[in-house]
Amino acid sequence: MDYALALLIGYLSGSIPFGLLLAMAAGKGDIRSIGSGNIGATNVLRTGSKWLAAATLLLDFAKGFVPVYFAWTLFPGTPDAPLWYPMPVELAALGAVLGHCFPVWLKFRGGKGVATNAGVTFALAWPLGVVYALVWIAVLAIFRISSVAGMSAVAAVAIAAVAMGFWSIAGVLIVIAVLIIWLHRANISRLMKGEEPRVGSKK
Repeated sequence: MDYALALLIGYLSGSIPFGLLLAMAAGKGDIRSIGSGNIGATNVLRTGSKWLAAATLLLDFAKGFVPVYFAWTLFPGTPDAPLWYPMPVELAALGAVLGHCFPVWLKFRGGKGVATNAGVTFALAWPLGVVYALVWIAVLAIFRISSVAGMSAVAAVAIAAVAMGFWSIAGVLIVIAVLIIWLHRANISRLMKGEEPRVGSKK
């Protein structure tokens, strides 16, 4: 029951479509009809409102952080567990990302989970969260391509979890990284063709 409840709490938190709700409340319409059609901060930015995009980013971060943070206190676990030993907190983390990417309220068509996974990572282990943030910000500053920054961050933190000895949570971070990179397959195709838009471009 602990595992099922942790997964459910994470999923329900992650499935709140803040980007869509904020854009509609601000009179920007349905953001699923513009740009990539996703509900994340990058697509919200395409409405022309930076503050809406920033608010979406923070709330998507929070909906990943909050359920994992509470899972640490609500459910028993073994912080020094080996890679193959599952804990409820890992399911809360996975549930939050799955909820964002596949929200039941939107017929399972959501975002790509980068900001939500940032919140998840900070809640699981703040040193890994710092790695996530630094890689994300640095790659975005250099290349100005949101998808490259996001994929770099999720891959880097999965590797860092193993390298830094965070065995108990490395498994779920690897699974999430594979999922998020898979969700970026269209972006990868555009990158290979040199057609991926840069942040701030009008295209």
